[in-house]
Amino acid sequence: MTGSGEDRSGPRARLTALLTDAAIEAIGAAGARAAGLYMRSSTPGVLRMAALAGLPGALFRPWWRVHVDRRFPVADTYRLGVQVVLPNTTETMRRYPQFAAALPFPIGSICVPVAGAAETFGVLTVLRPATPEAAELLPARDRLAELAQELSAAVRPLEADDPALVWDEEPVCVAPPATRPASVRVGRFRWDPAADVVTGDGTLGVLLGLAPDELPGSARALVRTLTREDAQRLLELLRETAGGAPAPAGPLYVRTADGVALRVELWTPSRVEGIVLDAGSVADAAADQLPQGMFCLDRLGRIVHANPSAARLLGEPRARFLGRPLWEGVPWLGQPAFEDHLRAALLAPDPVHFHVRRPPRGEREYAAGADRRPDEPFRPGEGDWLAVSVHPGADVLTCTVARSTGGADAAATPAVRSPAAEAAEAGPAAASPAYRPIVLALALTEAVTARQVSAVVMQELLPAFGGRRLAIYLLQDRHLYLAWESGFPPGFLAPFQGVGLDARLPGVETLTTGQPLFFDSMEQLAAAYPGIPLDATVGARAFLPLIASGRRVGSCILGFDRTRRFGTEERTVLTALAGVIAHAMEKAQRYETEAALARGLQRALLPRRLSVHPRVEAAGRYLPGTQGMDVGGDWYDVVEAGDGVALVIGDVQGHGVQAAATMGQLRSAVRAFALDDRPPDEVLGGTNRLLIDLDPGQFATCCYVRLDPATGVARFVRAGHPPPLLRHPDGRTQVLDLPGGVVLGVDAHADYPVSELPMAPGALLALYTDGLVERPGGDIDDGITALRLALAKAGAPPPRPGGRWLAGVADRLTSAARHAVDRPDDIALLLACRRGAPGGTA
Repeated sequence: MTGSGEDRSGPRARLTALLTDAAIEAIGAAGARAAGLYMRSSTPGVLRMAALAGLPGALFRPWWRVHVDRRFPVADTYRLGVQVVLPNTTETMRRYPQFAAALPFPIGSICVPVAGAAETFGVLTVLRPATPEAAELLPARDRLAELAQELSAAVRPLEADDPALVWDEEPVCVAPPATRPASVRVGRFRWDPAADVVTGDGTLGVLLGLAPDELPGSARALVRTLTREDAQRLLELLRETAGGAPAPAGPLYVRTADGVALRVELWTPSRVEGIVLDAGSVADAAADQLPQGMFCLDRLGRIVHANPSAARLLGEPRARFLGRPLWEGVPWLGQPAFEDHLRAALLAPDPVHFHVRRPPRGEREYAAGADRRPDEPFRPGEGDWLAVSVHPGADVLTCTVARSTGGADAAATPAVRSPAAEAAEAGPAAASPAYRPIVLALALTEAVTARQVSAVVMQELLPAFGGRRLAIYLLQDRHLYLAWESGFPPGFLAPFQGVGLDARLPGVETLTTGQPLFFDSMEQLAAAYPGIPLDATVGARAFLPLIASGRRVGSCILGFDRTRRFGTEERTVLTALAGVIAHAMEKAQRYETEAALARGLQRALLPRRLSVHPRVEAAGRYLPGTQGMDVGGDWYDVVEAGDGVALVIGDVQGHGVQAAATMGQLRSAVRAFALDDRPPDEVLGGTNRLLIDLDPGQFATCCYVRLDPATGVARFVRAGHPPPLLRHPDGRTQVLDLPGGVVLGVDAHADYPVSELPMAPGALLALYTDGLVERPGGDIDDGITALRLALAKAGAPPPRPGGRWLAGVADRLTSAARHAVDRPDDIALLLACRRGAPGGTA
């Protein structure tokens, strides 16, 4: 792997250099347009983009974080350790519809895992031109796999020093290697005359023939690289400008001592600032004479060249934006619609053409944040329409801009507006049709129920296209049933509830034929379906089939208050989105079916009542989590064991039907061993071996207590479970941090040591699962301490057993968790109080 010449003395600097070098080399190895490296982060289950080559990071912020359980290529590669090869958009849409909707461009992609010392370290991924067949990408895949192996070997020494090597920062964005020598380079600098300090970027040093660490620190050092005559001329000009003289109206042409021609432009916002550029070729000089505007962007989105016409048409001084990212140099272009066009030009091979409204000067200053209060209202003006074309290139993007008469062509193209203008004017053109699907696709990954999917579609899809009505029907037993409606007159959709697939209705036929139906006006809809009831006389309608992997799921109806022309791009995006919604709905239906089954299992497997002993009172509570499958493998039980009582609590890893089923098997095994009055260590040892035989790879924690009510002797055994809590009769509480063995399901020969403690009459024992004491980002020890303090407030038990005292204690200990909106894990709690013997003696 090549080096970049930067300081790599520290571990973080060495890691950054390794990642950026690998990303740069991956572009050449795979013939790609861009490459990135994802690494594990300190947030469990989240990957973060650590390095990005060939693309501006700011334009790809939605992909900086990826959850490992999402249906995305990078997530599958990391989670499963497999290579993912997607040759084209068709294959991407078939296998990863949400990813295809998030990047709706004709591209292919390859993801390969990067192995770490103990687990997958990260993922190397590239975006490249699409190909018809996956076989054409196999040589590139093999080269990337070799590169990943090299990176893996290079990272091993860093992992040895820090096994939990993670990335939590923003990605490091680097330019790809140039396919030919750059003809235009830009370096910016700022001079503080009071301190005689010059600051600039690395490109400035390159232009002046200096190494990065030799960047000039004063005005005299800056001009020392020039010829004597040009150095004196530039130094005098810097001092005059700093003294209050107006900055030169045009550029100053100078030469370095090596004969390199440079162009210098100055301006004075507060201190003297300037840019240094290559003087350029004859072609560049010719471009400056064109009446048509032309500017160039590098692969990181920075403006590296602009002719005077471009500056005039964009309404920004050229000296202000050269060398800056486009969305900073021309702030009013930094909007979602334009960003989506720019993403397309960076990733796709074809030119991108669109119209954009240039705001009036006051609006442009508002977009740039100049001289306004945060709460100041914004009233957009008309502005001028510009026709913009972006022509992709290996090293630079060439953009042309010209005045447009507007009219139908401009109106049909989404306008780029300031955020305030978007808020003030909600309408079909308020956002790019291809931008909002990115938000929708990402939002749908978080929706797990049909109602949540419908809510996301209403929140994201309707505003994106200016819709006002939404209806989603789901197919069940060859009939369509309404799952969600919004915006239709009350009762209008009732007659369509449960219609069969033989009905001649657009919402039915779009599903049976698999073809979307678009009606630009209500007259068109009425003509196509004579006699169909209409909810309005003016408007437009779109009927979309919800089909996932060839399986019919339902149909989606979008309603608009005004007539509209559904353009080709809009129809394509809506059709693709219908596939995304269908997959989300199918997943939601599977989730709800499995959740219902899991809840039934959970109810059936938890004890309906706890065993009763004259001298032991018990109470249990179970709360399902609010995320994921809603049910899991937490359980508790009280079992008669010989002349005593067995108290047990456990937690099977995971959620859903599998976890609930495994919980039931373990509960039955523990109950059988307890009824046989086996010693506590044999109970857990036998259960451990049973779990390994039943489901290798499934784990569970458990705490088992054999209590002798007559003597009060309690024998404890733990398998990776949180420590029990004991409240003594005098009110003291104690964390019983007893020795224990490994979790169940790991080692068939594991030992589980037994600890013996006395429980006095009136003592209260609390067994619990980690969901009660652990929160994301918190310390479990703090949670255990809080539970111990809450247990101390339980007070002494009443003189006579029975009643609801212990049940009330259980309710109070779980009250906060019960009312929490976000409960990531299941919760189980088992309380047991030892009573004195009849007559009051121990």
